[in-house]
Amino acid sequence: MAVFINEQIRVSEVDLTGLRGEKFGVISTKEALAMARSAGADLVCTSLMSSPPPCSLMAKGKAKAAAQKESSAARKADAGRASGKSSKEKVKELRFTAHIEGHDYDTKLRQADKHLRSGKPVQLVVKASGAKEAAAAKSVIERLVADLKEAGVKDTGIQTGGKGSQVKINPR
Repeated sequence: MAVFINEQIRVSEVDLTGLRGEKFGVISTKEALAMARSAGADLVCTSLMSSPPPCSLMAKGKAKAAAQKESSAARKADAGRASGKSSKEKVKELRFTAHIEGHDYDTKLRQADKHLRSGKPVQLVVKASGAKEAAAAKSVIERLVADLKEAGVKDTGIQTGGKGSQVKINPR
């Protein structure tokens, strides 16, 4: 974000706010600069997108320091994203078949429960081999949601497509 200070502000008038937050309204830029000099402050504008741009009086040097701090924080955030670290946690996806055996169902249910209780969201996907199995896939998803209601809550509704159903569950 660009910060314009004192003579860098090249518009005819500004909407001025004082050192203590008092509103001066729309005044000429020359008058605002004179007020800043007499108060021993800087005239600072963070956005030239509106007309007249909002400007404020800030203690000498504070605006430049704040702008540098903000740009370094933005650079660090960009570097974090570039190195593969994401602020958003990955969702664990568990896949099922429409005609799952009882023991396999229990095992996958325990895995989903463990992830939800550790605070991680889970995406449950039931694959159907054909349109005839779509109803069976939806019933498996509904059963999973019912069995996991103590550990998690549905984030999305049950999404049913031609090849199966899925739902995302967030931890409680």
